[in-house]
Amino acid sequence: MTAELVDLVTALYAEARTADERRLLVLAGDRGATYEAAAVALDAAGPADVTVLTDDRIPGLPGDRLPLDRSGDLLGTTRGTVVLDCHDATRPNALGRAVGAVDGGGLLVLLVPPLAAWPGRRDGFDDGLAVPPFDVDAVTGRFRRRLVRTLREHPGIAIVDADDGTVERDGLTDPAPWRPVDRPAPPADPAFPRAAYDRCLTGDQLEALRALEALREPRSVVVVSADRGRGKSSAAGLAAGALAAGGREVLVTAPDYRNAAELFARARELLDALDALRGWDESDRVLSAVGGGRVRFVLPTDAVDPDVPPDAVVVDEAAALPVRLLEAFLETDAPLAFATTVHGYEGAGRSFDVRFRDRLAASDRQVVDVAMTDPIRYAAGDPVETWAFRALLLDARPAVDQLVEDAAPGDCEYVELGPDALLADEHRLREAFGLLVLAHYRTEPDDLARLLDAPNVAVRALTCEDRVVSVALLAREGGLPAERRRRMYEGERVRGNMLPDVLTSQLRDEAAGEPVGLRVLRVATHPAVRSRGLGSRLLEEVAADARAGRFDWPGDVGRTVDYLGVGYGATPRLLGFWAESGFGTLHLSTTRNDASGEYSALMARPLTDAGRALHDRTAAWFRRRIGSVLADALADADPDVVRATLSATAVPGTGVDPDLSDREWRTVAAAAFGPGMYDAAPRPFRELALAHLIEGAADLSPDAERLLVRKALQAWPWADVAEAGPYVSKREAMRSLGAAYRPLVDRYGNPAAREEADRYR
Repeated sequence: MTAELVDLVTALYAEARTADERRLLVLAGDRGATYEAAAVALDAAGPADVTVLTDDRIPGLPGDRLPLDRSGDLLGTTRGTVVLDCHDATRPNALGRAVGAVDGGGLLVLLVPPLAAWPGRRDGFDDGLAVPPFDVDAVTGRFRRRLVRTLREHPGIAIVDADDGTVERDGLTDPAPWRPVDRPAPPADPAFPRAAYDRCLTGDQLEALRALEALREPRSVVVVSADRGRGKSSAAGLAAGALAAGGREVLVTAPDYRNAAELFARARELLDALDALRGWDESDRVLSAVGGGRVRFVLPTDAVDPDVPPDAVVVDEAAALPVRLLEAFLETDAPLAFATTVHGYEGAGRSFDVRFRDRLAASDRQVVDVAMTDPIRYAAGDPVETWAFRALLLDARPAVDQLVEDAAPGDCEYVELGPDALLADEHRLREAFGLLVLAHYRTEPDDLARLLDAPNVAVRALTCEDRVVSVALLAREGGLPAERRRRMYEGERVRGNMLPDVLTSQLRDEAAGEPVGLRVLRVATHPAVRSRGLGSRLLEEVAADARAGRFDWPGDVGRTVDYLGVGYGATPRLLGFWAESGFGTLHLSTTRNDASGEYSALMARPLTDAGRALHDRTAAWFRRRIGSVLADALADADPDVVRATLSATAVPGTGVDPDLSDREWRTVAAAAFGPGMYDAAPRPFRELALAHLIEGAADLSPDAERLLVRKALQAWPWADVAEAGPYVSKREAMRSLGAAYRPLVDRYGNPAAREEADRYR
């Protein structure tokens, strides 16, 4: 076994180096046998630059160790060999990151249980899929069953049974030798230093750098798109370095600094070559140039309003950021560059294409597009990349537009997409998952495993001529026993039960986990047929199934669902969609999401009496407390988000009666119709503003409602209210606030209010 394995590993490395491709070695068997085989093989082959991802101590293996939960440290790095230990947990995200880190000529080694038994074994990742009230025995192994199938089918993958020493597949493909491509010639008239172009490895990279010259022009936008390993971050780094060498301030942002590490490495390398490197501040992540220029990293939520106005902004891995955050960059005057991954675990490249490009086209910016297709880190056609794209659905996408563009709600069929059916139909799985990728900026390989294996997850869809045009990913919540609810109330966190957890632990409702809910994790409609009512029809069908008990869960078949729930980053558009679909506001978070910069809204649509009781008491508590929260933690919330949140809070059949004394009514009426002042007693103004924004009973313009939010609810100083507009002075803002309260006094006022108002009419 030892000699045969050493020969195989030596041959795999040799073939990978000859072709400038990667190879994958699967060592399957008992934990100890795979560890021993890996140590023997790598010791004999003597590879350099090895990283081992494991939660165990594996004796004899060379290289660095990383625990599985730190696989993200591989982002933006390259390794000659990566060993991934899957005995304790098979984490799809870690697998994707391990594949992405292996350089051309390198080897990915997977240490796994026996392939026949692997899908049926439960591990640490499965523990995370076992959402209460389900235990780990309810988790299935469909993701790993599909993974094993792809390992056995794809070229470039060797499989060795470490228990008996047999080689099931040698993974050798006998490729033609790779021939180095000459570096492209620098342009005759470069705007950046020639040294920057000398560092371009492909014509694609040189063209990207040429396009990035536009960052010297005001309000320009450059979009660089590519799959992983094409050198887009390096091109952006060379451009940033060139700009800094010219004395410019370059702000770089990405979901995390490690995503931009390659960019900074290339910028630093160029500045050093130009003898323009002044220094690198590791703690502040600032690269300084001799002429005063800088390249500095800032997290996305801070980058849209930086303390020092930049001369250019570079957004790396832009596809991993939500569209609303990307839109905020368009509101600045700085030149912008967006580097985005088309396929990959960093983010949903198609989401960037479909959603953000529409905003770019509607802006007044001059946009330069450049696509990079030539691999740099390994040769084109690399079999491990092809395998990873299929195994993790990194390139999943919905049906082409022409096949679905005529779809209408009445023509579509509502279908259940069960995990077994999806596993058996690769085409439908790719279409459905491709739509889910579009629906959310953080859809990732872990979500594929969740879709196939989690006991609390279900999928429903609308199809038109057998093409998926709208899909909903759903998760069962609640139905928790009394003891679990008690522990939640006393501070214990419960996975996968977002609404019961927040309502119990934060809002102090110990009974919130008793009703059964169905949370909408994602709902996505094909971009070619959006705004036609398909998503709304899908939600109506889901509600009907839930009410009728047509969702079957392990050990809980035919249980009626009490409510539909949803949690998401609140925007006016999304709040409007969910309100129109019958969902009411239960909560608005008091902290912003680090990635999106948005406050999160929780909403529910009751389906039974138990669901109605939970919804109504939570909505009533929200109405009672939101006024004070808006004047404190939510004082900076978007007024349009506040307006939409409050308008979705009304409980059918109940009105809102402002609880004001006669004196308070006279104070409001005097400010609206006469010489009274808001500042003398803000409370009644707040109560009346809440009543209107919840009920919408008076006829006020959007600007007047925003004024109510900023002044009466969020307690902004008059100077800030006037500056936010559309008022030319504090005096005009004050007069406008009084005018806004006139219809509210007429609508809600008691006799004391009307008497006071009549004195000044």
